[in-house]
Amino acid sequence: MDQSPRSRFNLGLPAFVTPIRESQRLRLATLVRLRWLSVAGQTAACVFVAWGFWWPYPVGWCFLLIAASVALNLFLTLRYPASRRLSSMAASAVLTFDILQPSGLLFLTGGIQNPFAVFLIVPAVIASATQPPLTTVFLGVLAVAASTLLVFFHLPLPWPTDAHLMLPQPYVGGLWFAIVTTLVFSAIYIYRVAAESRALADALGATELVLQREQHLSALDGLAAAAAHELGTPLATIALVAKDMAASAGPGGAHREDVDLLVEQSERCREILRRLTSLSSSSEEHLARLSLLSLVDEVAEPHRHFGVSLDVAVAEREGAEPASRRNAGVVYGLGNIVENAVDFAAETVVIETGWTGEEVRIRVLDDGPGFAPEVLARIGDPYMSDRDSQPHRTGGGLGLGLFIAKTLLERTGAAIRFGNRTDRQGALVEIVWPRAVFAATRPALHD
Repeated sequence: MDQSPRSRFNLGLPAFVTPIRESQRLRLATLVRLRWLSVAGQTAACVFVAWGFWWPYPVGWCFLLIAASVALNLFLTLRYPASRRLSSMAASAVLTFDILQPSGLLFLTGGIQNPFAVFLIVPAVIASATQPPLTTVFLGVLAVAASTLLVFFHLPLPWPTDAHLMLPQPYVGGLWFAIVTTLVFSAIYIYRVAAESRALADALGATELVLQREQHLSALDGLAAAAAHELGTPLATIALVAKDMAASAGPGGAHREDVDLLVEQSERCREILRRLTSLSSSSEEHLARLSLLSLVDEVAEPHRHFGVSLDVAVAEREGAEPASRRNAGVVYGLGNIVENAVDFAAETVVIETGWTGEEVRIRVLDDGPGFAPEVLARIGDPYMSDRDSQPHRTGGGLGLGLFIAKTLLERTGAAIRFGNRTDRQGALVEIVWPRAVFAATRPALHD
């Protein structure tokens, strides 16, 4: 097996083309309101320059382009409900109009020399926050192409009739370069921030689903006890009536066998209900509190039969063995970390525990390739993938699972450290609780 260090996570950028999710669909009302704001700004600028400064420019053509924007807004408002969410294609078409219409205004009013040329980047920036990469790239290229054409093709910039503004070509080239670089930087930055925010929201949603599932399972014994309590009274009535029927039927009655069967089965039901009633208390007594070693054994047991030796060792003992309330988050989080170690181990995984008067410590060590240096700083991010690059490995899962584990353990007050072993090749994960915090860990799933 290849023992060279390798990345346990894939840090590549997302695929160039990804399917749009419902959360990424733009609401039509949002674009319509933004366009009304744009119409108001464009109208105010045209009116102020034409009849405030009295500078000559093609006012009529400018208002015609503004009217086109008004017409589109009215059409969309009357044709579709405001709550409609646009597909990627529809959003691309609407945002394309929002690049072409200002480009027409800029052509009539000085091209890229017009200070409002910076607004060409807005549709591409909106797309970068909400749309797939392909749509963002298309709108970005369109905005760059429009900016480039406006450098060479445009009417004069509105200016007093007795003067004519001529900006130096190097300065115009600098304006073009500033607009293009601002567009590219803003689009990439906002796309990455939005993608990471969506990944974080999805990961937190997945965490909540895990907690709800564990909470549901933990509540089943209580529900069983409640059901037994509710059924106890009618069943006692049935048993009493059955005994009266048995007494009145006599030893040789025609229905004696049926009555005896009814009494027997009612007693059986009462016994079942007695067990259900005691289930919650017995579970509370036997399972609600776990010692540290019992917790580790419970976490390790499901992973002992995957061709890797899984050992539990106690490195340090100081005082009585610590115990805490059963917490589904701790069990799930530790289980995920152990599973990850088993997936990448060559032969052995060691779960090393220890406790002192101040802290409780669990270390998970494997003899696999370890963590690559470039990913250590980003381990636990929800958008990372920890699937091994080696084709013969089937384990590894997603960085989302490790993020959930890290989140659940940190909610209980644990500090987690990821690193590589110093005694030999392999990775280690260390989880440390203050002893008082570990002992006070509550079974509640939502802190």
